[in-house]
Order: sequence, then C-alpha cells, then structure tokens
Amino acid sequence: MIDIVITGSNGLIGESLSSYFTKNKLNVANLDLELGHDLENECFVKDWFAENPAKSLINAFAINDHVNSIREGNNFLYTPLENFKRVMDVNLTALFSVCRQFIFNNKSGSIVNFSSIYGTVSPDPKLYGENEKDIAYGISKAGVIQLSRHLAVHAAPNFRVNSIVLGGIKYQQNPDFISSYSNKVPLGRMGNLSEISGLVEYLISEKSSYCTGAMFTLDGGWTAV
Repeated sequence: MIDIVITGSNGLIGESLSSYFTKNKLNVANLDLELGHDLENECFVKDWFAENPAKSLINAFAINDHVNSIREGNNFLYTPLENFKRVMDVNLTALFSVCRQFIFNNKSGSIVNFSSIYGTVSPDPKLYGENEKDIAYGISKAGVIQLSRHLAVHAAPNFRVNSIVLGGIKYQQNPDFISSYSNKVPLGRMGNLSEISGLVEYLISEKSSYCTGAMFTLDGGWTAV
C-alpha cells in the first residue's frame, strides 16, 4: 500500500514534501499536472484512487498568483469571471473530488489540506499596491478550511482531516517584498520550506490521532496581530 499520496507534487511545497518523505523511506505517490495527472478530470481521479489505496493524502496543488518580477496588476473590480471560476474549479472543486475519492476507496486514513492566511484575513494592500492579490485565491482558501471541517465531521471516525493555514514562504520574491512582509510578522521573517514538513508529518502520524477538523496555523504569528 502507498504510504502517502502528494498532489501538486511538482510544485514548491509538494516537491519539498515529496523529497522529505521519500528520504524518510516512505512509499510516496506523486500526482501533478506536469506528470500527466489532471485532477480536474473526475474520471481520472476516480480511476486512480480506485487502483491506488493509500494511508495518507497531502493536497498541495492550487492556483496561486505568486509574487515575482513578471506579476501583472490585478484589481477585484476588473477580475474576469472566467479567471475567478478557474481558481475555484482547481482550488475547491478538484480538491473536493480528490478528497472524496480518497475517502471512498480507503477504509481509514489522514488528509492534510493546505489553506492560507488569506483564507482567514484579507491581503494587506500595502504589500501588493497596484498588483492586488487575487481575490479568488483567498476565497478559495477560506473554502479549503470549511471543506476540511465538513469532511472531518462526516468522514469520522475512520478518517482525520486537517488544514494547514500557511503564511508566506520565502522563494524568489523581490527583496522589497520580503522586507515589507517580514516587518509585519512577529517572528520577523518569511517562512522556509523546511519548516512545513514537520507539521505535515505530525498530522499524518498516530501522534495526532485525536486531531481532526482543525486549522494549524504556520505563519510566524501573522494572524495573531
């Protein structure tokens, strides 16, 4: 049996988690669009999970408008509805499909879904200026929290479902953004990829056997202010 299924395994977080758990000698199955796995395709999702029983599911796939040098301006007043729907289709509808098929095809297990601080608070306009953070991203990440709660209640007691509310992770952002972001964090910095795996490992282990339906915030204190 597969120990861990990681969706979005070729992304920033997924790749880090896949590497960590593989190094720890666990049987990891990687799912990613770059690998030919279309998680928006319900038939594919149904077939894959029917053929691949697993102990744990870590969902790290999502559409996110990362801060980088080529990031375009955005304004909620002018966001095309097609773009809004696209984010919802991937970040919520496909996520629900994947979680549902994991539960349907296994007798027990643990699911970890990634939300964001922007699923609990609004992005600070001072950080993004004219390049407003995509409104659909935060709304979808709020939905991830509620989806995880619903599944935790209705798939209990055999399945545990938790969400990680993640703050900003340092990765190729420009120095001004890193500095401005860090000034708002009580710990005075952005997070590191290496700081995620320990919490995920805890949540899929028996050490967290009484944890379900919970939000685990990993943001350096951002949302505590």
